[in-house]
Amino acid sequence: MKTNRIDHALLALMAIALAALPFFASGYVIYVVNLLLVFVVLALGLHLVIGETGQFALSHAAFYGVGIYTAGLINNLWHPPFFVSIVAGGLLAALMGYVIGALALRMRDIYLALSTFAFGEAMQWVFLNWDAVTNGSNGFRISPATLLGYELVSDIKAYPFVVLIAALLLWTTVLLSRSQLGSAFRAVRESDVAAQAMGVNVNAVKRAAFTLSAAYAGIAGGMYTLFASFIHPESLGFQTTILILTMVVVGGIGSVRGAIAGALIFGLISELLRQALSFQEIIYGVILMGFMMFAPKGLFAGRQGARRAAASAVVAAKTKQGSAA
Repeated sequence: MKTNRIDHALLALMAIALAALPFFASGYVIYVVNLLLVFVVLALGLHLVIGETGQFALSHAAFYGVGIYTAGLINNLWHPPFFVSIVAGGLLAALMGYVIGALALRMRDIYLALSTFAFGEAMQWVFLNWDAVTNGSNGFRISPATLLGYELVSDIKAYPFVVLIAALLLWTTVLLSRSQLGSAFRAVRESDVAAQAMGVNVNAVKRAAFTLSAAYAGIAGGMYTLFASFIHPESLGFQTTILILTMVVVGGIGSVRGAIAGALIFGLISELLRQALSFQEIIYGVILMGFMMFAPKGLFAGRQGARRAAASAVVAAKTKQGSAA
């Protein structure tokens, strides 16, 4: 109960800060906040497949790119209401995630990681070389998103919609975590065999995790097109994958609040290191190794572990009472 009250208080403070920000912040600050909210959605999507289900995937940046290019192409060609292009990007990424999810049925651990990494690298090659669609290494110009004739031509105009989408996906993530599907995710994470023995359809659960995770990444790509006018394929490679993975691992695997905290912290770090691109991978690698050695469960592991232990104690007590009766 106390943890829930703290979470609600933090959410209320965050909502107040986000509502007040446009009245005090400059255009650059609004741009950075928009970008941080995109990172939050990306981290929540990776949290579903790694934190909730325990499937180590390295293809998130590829689905993010699919969302950006799909939404951007639709904006450029037809100028529909922006939610149409965002949904289209999310659906195409989800479809690809469903197909890639088939790998999770046959591979585990390092083999799954390598397979999804190969897919991510293949998709970056597509982004770099499919000139007719992506404009290749010259980068891709994105027309302003529209809504009923209203063009989102600045960061401040896109800001309320970016906040709304991020809040909706955060709410969806919390609902998923508390649902029967969320329980099935965690059962698969702990043990495929035990989950199957309890009646969980392991194959369907893994496919669902990959599909939802990819959909989040695709929607995050669509969110990016609301305030950005250009994308280069090099920003959708392994460095972005490592950045998102760092957010989830350092924040705390299996923790929603950890994914959010990691996205905010490392989103800011990536922006501060914008002028030192050659050092970013080294810095992220050092941080990842440090946490894996000294705090492998992340910043919010303590609370999550305590809550799980308390939940297990409650279940054990109820089981004991039932057998005594």
